[in-house]
Amino acid sequence: MENKLATILTVFLLIATGIGIFHLLIRFWLRAPRIRELDTPQRCGLPYREVSFPTANGKRLFGWFIAAEGEASSPAVAVLHGWGGNAEMMLPLAAPLHGAGYAVLLFDARNHGRSEGDSFSSMPRFAEDLEHALDWLARQPGVDAGRMAVLGHSVGAAAALLTASRRSNLAGAISIASFSHPDGMMRRMLASHHIPYVPLGWYVVHYVQHVIGHHFSDIAPCNTIRKIRCPVLLVHGTEDAIVPVEEAESIYANRSGDHVRLLTLTGDHDSIDELDRHVGELTAFLNQAMARGITST
Repeated sequence: MENKLATILTVFLLIATGIGIFHLLIRFWLRAPRIRELDTPQRCGLPYREVSFPTANGKRLFGWFIAAEGEASSPAVAVLHGWGGNAEMMLPLAAPLHGAGYAVLLFDARNHGRSEGDSFSSMPRFAEDLEHALDWLARQPGVDAGRMAVLGHSVGAAAALLTASRRSNLAGAISIASFSHPDGMMRRMLASHHIPYVPLGWYVVHYVQHVIGHHFSDIAPCNTIRKIRCPVLLVHGTEDAIVPVEEAESIYANRSGDHVRLLTLTGDHDSIDELDRHVGELTAFLNQAMARGITST
């Protein structure tokens, strides 16, 4: 009897150990690569200062703040990179935004760039960091807290839409290359690594939802878009192989009003530089959104 009990306990311990190792492997596989900045806004001829501000879990975020010129109270944009990115990768957008009269905050999410690390990264945590970035930005001298917008790329874009769905004081939101639903993104990632959805992929998807503390449907951009009341511009490249342009069309199809616009342009998932030719449309959208914010207050 004692031998049987010992055998059963050993089997349970082996199973528990195996599950624990599998969970560690999932976290390791899904971790965000950390790429630190090598350049600064100075190469764009922009005056800036390095900043550090708090976020959730007692962590601190690194960023660059580029103050607007010539206005006592200027509109502002918080800019968030994508998975494995950093503030430097969003620099091509800083000069045109600053030139259009905006104060700009580019910052690194947790576990990215020069920000502090945390136990894991996720789209909801990107949104948490963006919330804290907006709170910090609103307190800066010369920034009009009633005229602030968010701009995000990829996972940062999905986080921007999630943040906009939760805040009533945003003037506008720009989403660049967002996925429409985390489940579809996960399935594409699993398929690219030849991992069958049944049973391994199914388990991974449910484990990730457990870890991040959110059901995918609750945070999916195709659902959060219906809760956003400020103007939204969805931007997507027609040659995007990581997040197909149909994802943006799906988000757009689920909008709940005429305050959401869709802009498709030539380029792939990471063609931030391609936006140079369309930056006038981005700033025109922001200008109109800011004017609407003033009118509605």
